[in-house]
Amino acid sequence: MTDHAPGVPHRVSKGERTRARILASATELFARSGFHAVSLRDIAAHAGLTHAGLLHHFPGKEALLLDVLSLRDETDARLLFPGMLGPGVPEPEPEPEERLRRLVEVVARNAETPGLVALYAKLSAEASDPDHPAHAYFVKRYRLLRRELTDLVRLLFARADPEPSGDPAAVAQQWLALMDGLQTQWLLEPDAVDMAEQVRTFLRRQGLRPDREEAGPVSG
Repeated sequence: MTDHAPGVPHRVSKGERTRARILASATELFARSGFHAVSLRDIAAHAGLTHAGLLHHFPGKEALLLDVLSLRDETDARLLFPGMLGPGVPEPEPEPEERLRRLVEVVARNAETPGLVALYAKLSAEASDPDHPAHAYFVKRYRLLRRELTDLVRLLFARADPEPSGDPAAVAQQWLALMDGLQTQWLLEPDAVDMAEQVRTFLRRQGLRPDREEAGPVSG
């Protein structure tokens, strides 16, 4: 049963607004100081809540961290890789060329959200420690991204004429490494690094065409 009638805009509840404010505060503070240096009391104060008020919505800091990390990933997955969301997801999977273009758009969009870029850069480094609460999350995230990007590159290579000779799995790993490295450089000196253009250059060198006007894979 749905909570509201079909076709009627969903009215955001006070609880939903409060959760969104908590997530925004946690994102900002985790990005600025890392997971371990931030307390729930810090987040509650930043969000304008009491400690008890925050605990009403999130049982602990680890649960809050995972919600912060998952929020953007779910949005990107719906746009890029509906298959990552599991069965029952109504979104049709876009064509490989469209997925490639959207991936580059996500890189360009990240340049408008420095807080989230800083969050992922800082926490992915922290989470290399097996005892970090986000360790399993990042291991799973990179495993899924390698798989999905490898499948995407394989599809695009197969549609190109002539077919590029590169190894799709190697290209996928290099692609991820490039994006991570570019994010760090961009955070240090934003005006010196055009993340989206560097990703486009890399993809073209692999025999791919990441812009709509370039019509997907290279053809002979």
